[in-house]
Amino acid sequence: MAQIQETNPAGKGGKRRTKKMGLNLDMTPMVDLAFLLLTFFMLTTTFSKLQTMQLHMPVDAKDKKVQTPIPGKNAVTIILGEQDEVYYYFGYPGDKPEVVKTDLSASGIRQVLVSDQIKSNEKMVVLIKAMKQSRYKNLVDLLDEVKITDTKKYALVDIEEADKDLIAGL
Repeated sequence: MAQIQETNPAGKGGKRRTKKMGLNLDMTPMVDLAFLLLTFFMLTTTFSKLQTMQLHMPVDAKDKKVQTPIPGKNAVTIILGEQDEVYYYFGYPGDKPEVVKTDLSASGIRQVLVSDQIKSNEKMVVLIKAMKQSRYKNLVDLLDEVKITDTKKYALVDIEEADKDLIAGL
């Protein structure tokens, strides 16, 4: 509670001074209220939820060498290079395809993923390959682009020497 203290006038020579009032505020109730409000708001807030992407992994086969063959006309390969470089080609490296360099922007790889060549073929599979020098952020961004474009079939695949040779030829 607030208290007002009166002080006696100090007088010299009969001069009368006005009374000075001292003010003493007890801040304890206000501090208690502040901590109660802080605790209340901390406990009633909704914390941000993590945004995750669901990946469906294949069943672990007993024979690791069993692979499902994909015809070259149904495959597009996207390679993540170093320094945010992205390359793609249709088919397989043995067919000597045309390798195109692009980026991860909406006008880059997204346009490739929504192109008629991919969307018109229901059996098209996007093969994603990352080099050791590529950044993890780029892989996440590419998976986001795959999700945005509603690409149904895609796979994360290890990069091969033939892929590295195609990129080195640029």
